[in-house]
Amino acid sequence: MTPASKRFLHPEAIARIARLEMRARAVVEGVLAGLHKSPYKGQSVEFLQHREYVRGDDLRRVDWKVWGRQDRLYVKEFEEETNLRLSLLVDGSASMDYQSQVNGKRSAQNRTLSKYDYAATLAVSLAWLALSHGDAVGCAVFDDKVRARVPARTKRSHLSSLIEVLEAPRIGRPTAFLPVLRSLSETLPRRGMVIIVSDLLGDSDGVFQGMQFLRQRGHDIVLLHVMDDDELNFPFEGPTQFEGLELPEHIACNPRALRAGYMTALEDFLANARKRSAAARCDYSLIPTGEPVDAALVKFLSRRSSMAV
Repeated sequence: MTPASKRFLHPEAIARIARLEMRARAVVEGVLAGLHKSPYKGQSVEFLQHREYVRGDDLRRVDWKVWGRQDRLYVKEFEEETNLRLSLLVDGSASMDYQSQVNGKRSAQNRTLSKYDYAATLAVSLAWLALSHGDAVGCAVFDDKVRARVPARTKRSHLSSLIEVLEAPRIGRPTAFLPVLRSLSETLPRRGMVIIVSDLLGDSDGVFQGMQFLRQRGHDIVLLHVMDDDELNFPFEGPTQFEGLELPEHIACNPRALRAGYMTALEDFLANARKRSAAARCDYSLIPTGEPVDAALVKFLSRRSSMAV
């Protein structure tokens, strides 16, 4: 182990911390301080547009004249009121529940983070950093529709609302990116950063199609592609039964017979994700769950800082 790597927290150590807030605190403290840079500067208050009221919006921004004419609530949007508007879109579909076993066992002592827990920890850590720099942060958890959402706010106390959304019970539905991203594009404010955290399983075409709606609204799009180490390395040996998380299907087989074909399909899947992200002008990162969360964030934020210079 190199001296630089000692500062990062092993995923198994993070997994032993049950509370999401405490996991994020462990990630954020020290190593990430000062890395975040906002791509939008200034504190302009130029009126930009109206958008439909979303529960939790500040009532002081409701345009009551519009309400009087249309009998519908709309709020006023202003151009770049904060350094950055960050929208975190976290995939809460059933496939995100996959969790590696440690030494062939799954227990409190041999625990790893599920893909969803890893994604939620990433999201809260990013939110924590952004709020500490005065940026506005909102969050949504989705599967085939948006299941929980909180609008962007700048107060540090807003972190508890974000955590509540990410810790809300999920129902384990398949993913449907296209309708979700189309719907969100209609309500998210213009010119912000949208970070999608997902394994891209089930509806990978939809995410890239949906990005076009976000692009049309002027958003800077980031895709954090979270995959479990088992999915990337296929370490299975001996007779194994694979069960679908989003489909009621299973297959019993000798995984050695499948490994070559699986790895070829995986390479094609990842190459397609990189290619289509580049075509959509999306900042793409593949993040294995075996990588320390803080290390993944340091790499991401360092790259973003260099891009903003």
